[in-house]
Amino acid sequence: MERGHPELSIRRQCELLGVNRVGLYYQPVGESEENLLLMRLLDEQYTRTPFYGSRKMTEWLETQGHAVNRKRISRLMEVLGIEAVYPKPKLSQPGEGHKIYPYLLRRVRVERVNQVWSTDITYIRMAQGFLYLVAVMDWFSRFVLSWSLSLTMGIEFCLEALKNALRRGQPEIFNSDQGSQFTSERFTAALEAKQIAVRQIGKA
Repeated sequence: MERGHPELSIRRQCELLGVNRVGLYYQPVGESEENLLLMRLLDEQYTRTPFYGSRKMTEWLETQGHAVNRKRISRLMEVLGIEAVYPKPKLSQPGEGHKIYPYLLRRVRVERVNQVWSTDITYIRMAQGFLYLVAVMDWFSRFVLSWSLSLTMGIEFCLEALKNALRRGQPEIFNSDQGSQFTSERFTAALEAKQIAVRQIGKA
């Protein structure tokens, strides 16, 4: 999308790309101060008790004087990317409507640069909140090809990291988990447009 294009208006560019113009003006809203405090407490308690799920976390926060419900804590734990560590059945069941990609790395020996790339998101706790970091890495060399930071868990910073990595080269296989950013049509389309094979593993 190019603002100020000499020939194509924003409306016409949106029509050609098949996107809603309203999305151009959307600004993601960050977490409230109270949620940031809860996220900090969840992060600290998870380090001490990684086997705590949303129910135990909710009970613990209540003992600390925070009136919260389990639904809210479940959402904040999902934002942080933390969950109780215990054996769970059917870990690789995709969500309804989720495109299923073949498992491309079984018995594959990674032995050269640009054979397999992978990506993942983590969070960085700051003095006043959290930042989300996404990185794209070459499996063979363990070289970080690109990275990007964001205040929210949207798709844009993931696409930015992908596009920057693709300026360095192109993998045969791209590996990720089934996070909503990586299963989005925009992300997978960017890979498929370059005929890159996509492999997505189930969430652990």
